[in-house]
Amino acid sequence: SELGLSHFVEHMAFNGTTNVPEGEMVKLLEREGLAFGADTNASTGFDRTLYQLDLPRNEEYLLEIALFLMRETASEMTISPGAVDRERGVVLAEMRDRNNFQLRNIKDNWAFTVPDARYPKRLPIGTEDILKNASADDLRGYYRREYVPANTTVMVVGDFDPDVVEAAIKHRFDNWQTAPMPVEPDHGPIDIDRQGLTDLFIDPAQDEQFTASRMGAYIDGPDSVAQRKTDVLRQIGYSIINRRLTRVARSADAPFRSAGVGTGDIFKNGRMSNLVVYVPDGGWKKGMEAALAEHRRAMAFGFSKSEVAEQVANIRNSLENGVSGASTRSNAALIGALVRMLGSDLVPTTPASGLARFEAMESGITPETVLAAVKDEFIPLDNPMLRFEGRKAPEGGEAAIRAAWDAAMAAPLDQGELKEVAEWGYTDFGPAGEVVTDSTDDRLGIRQLRFANNLLVNLKNTDIEADRVRVQLSIDGGNMLNTREEPLATALVGLLPQGGLGRHSFDDLQSVLAGSSVALNVSAGSEAFVMSNRTTPRDLELQLQLMTAAISDPGFRTEAELQYKRNVRNFFKTLDSTPGRALNSRIDGIVTDDDPRFALQNEEAYLEQNFAKLKAAIQDRWANGAMELALVGEFDQDEAIAMIAKTLGALPKREASFQTYDDRRERNFTSDRSLRTIAHEGEPDQAILQMRWPTRDDSDLKETLVLELLQRVTQLELTDSLREELGEAYSPFVSASQSRVWTNYGTFTMGSSLAPDRLDAARDAMLSVLAKLRDDPIKQDTLDRARKPYLESYDNTLKGNSGWMNLVDRAQTESDRIDRFQKGKDVLSSITLEEVQAAARQYLDPESRLEIRVVPLEKEEG
Repeated sequence: SELGLSHFVEHMAFNGTTNVPEGEMVKLLEREGLAFGADTNASTGFDRTLYQLDLPRNEEYLLEIALFLMRETASEMTISPGAVDRERGVVLAEMRDRNNFQLRNIKDNWAFTVPDARYPKRLPIGTEDILKNASADDLRGYYRREYVPANTTVMVVGDFDPDVVEAAIKHRFDNWQTAPMPVEPDHGPIDIDRQGLTDLFIDPAQDEQFTASRMGAYIDGPDSVAQRKTDVLRQIGYSIINRRLTRVARSADAPFRSAGVGTGDIFKNGRMSNLVVYVPDGGWKKGMEAALAEHRRAMAFGFSKSEVAEQVANIRNSLENGVSGASTRSNAALIGALVRMLGSDLVPTTPASGLARFEAMESGITPETVLAAVKDEFIPLDNPMLRFEGRKAPEGGEAAIRAAWDAAMAAPLDQGELKEVAEWGYTDFGPAGEVVTDSTDDRLGIRQLRFANNLLVNLKNTDIEADRVRVQLSIDGGNMLNTREEPLATALVGLLPQGGLGRHSFDDLQSVLAGSSVALNVSAGSEAFVMSNRTTPRDLELQLQLMTAAISDPGFRTEAELQYKRNVRNFFKTLDSTPGRALNSRIDGIVTDDDPRFALQNEEAYLEQNFAKLKAAIQDRWANGAMELALVGEFDQDEAIAMIAKTLGALPKREASFQTYDDRRERNFTSDRSLRTIAHEGEPDQAILQMRWPTRDDSDLKETLVLELLQRVTQLELTDSLREELGEAYSPFVSASQSRVWTNYGTFTMGSSLAPDRLDAARDAMLSVLAKLRDDPIKQDTLDRARKPYLESYDNTLKGNSGWMNLVDRAQTESDRIDRFQKGKDVLSSITLEEVQAAARQYLDPESRLEIRVVPLEKEEG
């Protein structure tokens, strides 16, 4: 009778408490620089509700406010009937928005595997009937029973005096009246003997997947050194099997897209071992047979010493990194660890003690002990539950699936062969390059160098992340190579790592580079190709070698093309499966009058892409384009420069500057502002309304910040109107995007997910918000609440290495970004109410809006 009330109560925390009137809690936080959603979070899961405030400053009075609000949430919610009725529509909208084929699949899976358990029937969102009829008394009854001191944990992480915070917690929470601990319900029951059953889940949007599962008893026991040793051995074993499966998935004629094995606890009621195989449509049998063979082979013949050594190296590297970075773990990482520890019966330990335990057990990590640990936990897949998911039921149905499984289990098995691990093949790129200029930019203390081959280098030391270095390399070109004639020229750039290197396949690289903190990540930005990673000082040279090898000797192996084509086919088969997917796939085409550089092309156009075409498109930029490298973090600059000289600095001479591409910077916003309607094939009670206007590029800092502030003001007003007043939407959104790339191009967007029969009402509400912004004086408090979190973001930008990297990575070729950053806070602070309203009047004319509606496809009956 209370399904969904825990989540409903979570919503009520922001709708009135004893000392904070309804609607004022979020405003109070916004005035202190916390943005709702970004810094003010709440969530409800199966077994806990979490309220979290990310404070922008460590001022004592702000922490007092936070603890005051936490106490208000814990015991002082008023839960008035009027507030409940106003929030009811928001909760129902959240339920509506999250209902899709993926949720139906999850429900069907649980009904098949654990039909008698309590938790599948208690999704945190609840049921429509209960949410529609729950009274304030119902919510208060749940609240008073469950929100009690014995059931509550307060966690504070950050830069503060512990004695001061402890005193503040006592001050706020000591007088909270003791109440009985609520009864802890059972998540089960779980039938651990459930086996031999088969299930089909068919949906037009569902990718094909095959799963075999067996149940077993929960393995109970205290957290101990012995148990953690066993856990490590199991981790290694599962990783080896999954590594083998990944190798098969990367082969030239891969029988499946991906696959994996593992065992997981079902709360503390049981455990389940699974073999999961993701296959191309129609390929379930071939994929299942191949994945099962690899699993059987591992369980029958065990693992090799080299396989174990690879995983040991990876674990050791992870543990060593944890120790070296322990002193500068982020607040988010620490609070996450604390939350995971709640109710887990785990002993808190340090990274250093974890490494010490691993070193003590390392000599006992052998292929034999690893296999034994896996076999002790993994439940043999004899007569398992079999489940098929896909767009079309397999021929022969459940009987065919079971027969194929039984035949695959009985098939003869060979031990197979394992490849030897090769030596890293890229340590010499020729004579080291020479530095020809070396200076320091006084604005942010960024050291700037140019090598003789025209490589630009920007260096910035920070102590924000101990023993970490962020590396980012920009190469001229990026999506500027996409033309109207060849709009998909760079479509496969993200697959370059999977094409491997000339001397190593991508799969080989996983073994060659085991035990190091290096990776090859490649993407195409608007004007440059970007390689980036977060590594360590000891692996910096290897990271630079890897990047240099990717430029000088890319592999372009075609194994990755097969995965790409499968992903393309899956993408187009689910193109209209939800309102969001349908909108995202078409909006750029609508806005740009189907400019092929931005509009979605037909499926065949993507399937025609291959590495040969990509190589032809990028090889000039790859060989000759200007390059700019940025290093941010903890490293020795002289050592780093020497490493760069032997790698990227040793490449042949390149162009001295990035090209301007002046003839490719035009991007059109359609002049046809007629209503556009997009049909989706998802849930019939889901729709989206979006309004979009053309604005401007970001060449003028003041105008850019005015528009971004207008966005934040509009978000506050739209949220109040659609979510709080009308209860029509769970998450209305506003976006202002002023392009740095496209001349005179920018957009301002308002939108929301809705019920189809509420589109007109929402349109009227949006237009009413616009009219208010354009015609009525904007309240100073509204502007302040919009501006304060934005100002705090400026203060916090350089408290993280990612923020530094945004300014360091193109510090020589886009030096103006630093000027804009340094001026930004003062300019933002100077913006007036009148300037924000003038922007609304200039850009947000209701009559010039482009309105897009995404509605359910009308399906013919029968």
